[in-house]
Amino acid sequence: MTRIFAFLIAALFVVASACQVQAQGYNQGYYQGYRSGYHQGYTQDFNQDFDPGLSQGFDSRDVMGGGPHFFGTGSSPIPRTMVYLDTRYPPGTIIVNTAERRLYLVQPNGMALRYGIGVGRDGFRWSGVHHVSAKKVWPGWTPPADMLRRRPDLPRHMAGGIENPLGARAIYLGSTLYRIHGSNEPETIGQAVSSGCFRMTNEDVVDLYNRVSVGATVVVKN
Repeated sequence: MTRIFAFLIAALFVVASACQVQAQGYNQGYYQGYRSGYHQGYTQDFNQDFDPGLSQGFDSRDVMGGGPHFFGTGSSPIPRTMVYLDTRYPPGTIIVNTAERRLYLVQPNGMALRYGIGVGRDGFRWSGVHHVSAKKVWPGWTPPADMLRRRPDLPRHMAGGIENPLGARAIYLGSTLYRIHGSNEPETIGQAVSSGCFRMTNEDVVDLYNRVSVGATVVVKN
């Protein structure tokens, strides 16, 4: 009787262990399937269905000089760096060097923060001295009249947000139509692609936005 009871206990233990292993395998397979299948499908559906440029009835990548990853994310291919800078301008001044495709924020003791930027393409580059007239978070975009003449299909206004080609922040330059603004397309940093504005990655423009004040001098060198 004792042997039979011991045998039944051992058999029940084996069956319970087998069920636990099977359950673990099922759960692991389900989780892996979720990650590789469902999650991938969700991402694909998001990319197909949530195309911010095309959802407005036009492709804003064409307007802003964008490429295939306009709505992607990523760090700048030109890292933000502290450098020595020989300049007569005081700390807090923004210096845009169009030829270098770099922006410098002057710091004390002969130093500056250097950022990579995208600049105006041929026919849209300019130079001058202005002051920061406004700063906006997730700014709206109203295409200027000359752009609407070239592209009558553009919307008359786009609200701020992930769909907007101005990105996460915009720093307005005097009374001009030009801005230092964000971009979701890091591969265009260091390129001449815009209609005269200066673009940065969203990460870099947020950093610059937090460091500069309205009224700061902006020197643009062509």
